[in-house]
Amino acid sequence: MSQDIRGPLAKTLIEDGRRFLISTQVLNEYYSAMLKNRVDERIIQQNIETMIQRCEVRLIDLAVIRSAHTLKLRYRFSYWDSLVIATALDADCKVLYSEDLQDGQQIEGSLRIVNPLATQAAPCSKTQSGDA
Repeated sequence: MSQDIRGPLAKTLIEDGRRFLISTQVLNEYYSAMLKNRVDERIIQQNIETMIQRCEVRLIDLAVIRSAHTLKLRYRFSYWDSLVIATALDADCKVLYSEDLQDGQQIEGSLRIVNPLATQAAPCSKTQSGDA
């Protein structure tokens, strides 16, 4: 049985001193995933509060929603992924960390998708979690 290395990799990324940007969509997705996995509500709330304290939280506004619609049609992302991507673009992020999207993909010529849990992934900055 192989050991899951995602936890230690993610911990290394977030503890290296960078300040990340996170959208309300990401917080909502985290909450939903944890509930599905039957994680105790107090732990979920504590983790969300930690994310709020450590990250710049970006609200989804009408411009981001409209941009997400365009991105969804152009790139055929899910609507929910399009919201995350649109938020990163709106915040001028250069890198979007995601294990769900295609590693290395360029979006709109300015945003690069990086899978931080890939063993070859080098730490980068501004994630949507982004770094400018």
